[in-house]
Amino acid sequence: MRLRITAAVALLVASALGGSGLIVYVIEMQRLEANTINEVDQEFQEFENLATTETWNGAVPLLSTFLARNVPDDDELLYGRVGEREFIPTPNAANDLFEQQVFLDAVEPLLGSDGSTRITTDVGEVLLSSQTVMIEGEAGALVVINFLEEDRDEIRGTMRTYAIVSTLSLFLIIAIAFWQAGRALAPLRVVRDTAEEITETDLSRRLPVTGNDDITALTRTINGMLDRLESAFIGQRQLLDDAGHELRTPLTILQGHLELLDSEDPAEVGETRDLLLDEIDRMRRLVDDLILLAKTDRPGFLKLAAVDAAGLTEAAAAKAAGLGERAWSVDGTAEATVSADPQRITQALLQLAHNAVKHTAPGDVVALGSALDSGSVLFWVRDTGDGVAPEDRERIFERFGRGHDTGTDGFGLGLAIVTAIARAHGGDAWLDADHDGGARFVFSVPQAPPPPQLPRAAGSGAPDDVPTRQET
Repeated sequence: MRLRITAAVALLVASALGGSGLIVYVIEMQRLEANTINEVDQEFQEFENLATTETWNGAVPLLSTFLARNVPDDDELLYGRVGEREFIPTPNAANDLFEQQVFLDAVEPLLGSDGSTRITTDVGEVLLSSQTVMIEGEAGALVVINFLEEDRDEIRGTMRTYAIVSTLSLFLIIAIAFWQAGRALAPLRVVRDTAEEITETDLSRRLPVTGNDDITALTRTINGMLDRLESAFIGQRQLLDDAGHELRTPLTILQGHLELLDSEDPAEVGETRDLLLDEIDRMRRLVDDLILLAKTDRPGFLKLAAVDAAGLTEAAAAKAAGLGERAWSVDGTAEATVSADPQRITQALLQLAHNAVKHTAPGDVVALGSALDSGSVLFWVRDTGDGVAPEDRERIFERFGRGHDTGTDGFGLGLAIVTAIARAHGGDAWLDADHDGGARFVFSVPQAPPPPQLPRAAGSGAPDDVPTRQET
């Protein structure tokens, strides 16, 4: 990547310098041609002014006077002709151009008419321009000779200097580009090296964050991804450890009874059979709960529909009445429509109702209810049992979390399932710490469909006016 960036910069700079030099060369050559033509026109204009402002007896005195008064430039010669008589300025009389056959052949056609031509001599390209004059019946011609190579050599010299300076500049720019590309890509090399050091057994490494550019943003994104991966792996390990611990007890019971079983005693066989079936049923329920928790993070877990919150609450209360002999009631219902999965909401309410039955006695009050609050529908189940000890209010929402003073059986997955269902809808679940005389468990469901997102941290999403689990 570093070499490709440097090569791209070198190509762009070389193209820019080369193109600029070519454009400058073409413009300067065109300017040289225009200046040469202007100089020729100026000579002819001066010659014409001399011919018209004074009186001459013929073309010979006019040409003689003009050539005597005019001092040509270094790259210019003047040549006059009247008949067979030539007029050559004295300072240039020794110039052998006038004796070269190529000059004689080119100038001869110009003596009779105004025009110009170019010839190639041993000193380079030469421009011949003529202007004829007729005075007192005597015809003459003034020829302006311009040596083009001298000015062109100056331009070429300038371009050679430009080429040298451009080449040195190009090498300097390439070196700077190579250095800067290395500095810009250095964080990516750090990302690569750190990523190679990260393994599935050690996800604690993080990429160093420096600067404030796109690579820094990428680094922060990768660190965030590593945070999520580490949390997921830790959660998986904890789940496996907890599940293994929970399954170890019934497996130990199964093994112990099978080892001690007297197959010739029908009564013992029947008793052992009932006990083993009960343990297998417990393991099946544990596996079902774990599978349900695993599905909560997958697409398709919810089948959303427009649900009448009031009707859903009444229906769940009617179903909960069959869970035990309690004083069942409905505190109130939300007159609202919510986008939710009615089966999952009912499952969460019945799970809370089942927990309430386990922690109450016959005749105790267990009530369900719902209410509209700040764009969300709150569902709850309350009871008049002993409530939850303050030190257990966080633990009971964790997977396999149980209270210290509970005497009920179970795996501690019920409230974790309720929380997972609430968060799948974009809400959350918590214990109302302000409720007196028992426990009141609440979960929220936004009325709008939840956006696709990663599972949120525990305790987020609770309404402002209802105590969250952190507040307990």
